[in-house]
Amino acid sequence: MRETLPVATVRTQVTVPLEFPDGYAATARVFSFKGLVDGREHLALGLGDWAGALDRLAAGGAAPLVRPHSECLTGDVFGSQRCDCGPQLREAVQRIADAGGFLLYLRQEGRGIGLYAKLDAYALQEAGLDTYQANLALGRGEDERDYTVAAQMLATLGVPRIRLLSSNPDKAEQLTRLGVAVAERVPTGVYLSPANADYLAAKAAKAARTQAQDAPVGRVPDLPVVP
Repeated sequence: MRETLPVATVRTQVTVPLEFPDGYAATARVFSFKGLVDGREHLALGLGDWAGALDRLAAGGAAPLVRPHSECLTGDVFGSQRCDCGPQLREAVQRIADAGGFLLYLRQEGRGIGLYAKLDAYALQEAGLDTYQANLALGRGEDERDYTVAAQMLATLGVPRIRLLSSNPDKAEQLTRLGVAVAERVPTGVYLSPANADYLAAKAAKAARTQAQDAPVGRVPDLPVVP
């Protein structure tokens, strides 16, 4: 059953030039919103020919490429090697700029548990727990992210159908339930470093379990591979 979403509106839109540490540059049309259900300051970045992508969608053409990216201060800003968030953000901006679409920057740090709790989870990981076990040990969920605001932003921007840039099946499931048609799920790259190998292995195992649970009887699910 699809959920009914409260209506959100665009609060402000401005053009922001972007440049990453490796020199890659792009221009984003940044949208802020009023009426998002959690009251947080989430953003949508229109990249590349996002306006043309909307026109093509309205004419029955291809869906725009969209990535909901959850905030990661340590990875996105400080270049932490404990996760792959920074490289995924960099990849997403370029791929969306090339294709035309939107990056939704969602303020749900630490898979929704917040920055301080994420650092507490890091401490537990240093004691031997994996990233999901650490969240549970703190009395939190393995992944508390909610994509209701992402669906609200897409509805406000006139994007009922998307190509989803994500390797996370939960994003597709939540967005579909919230009324967003996911025409295709486009996987992101795997960014392995000595510091994040255990983290990526835990993510791959979690994705494998999720896909196995959701797979129809008699079908072997495609499992992600971490090199």
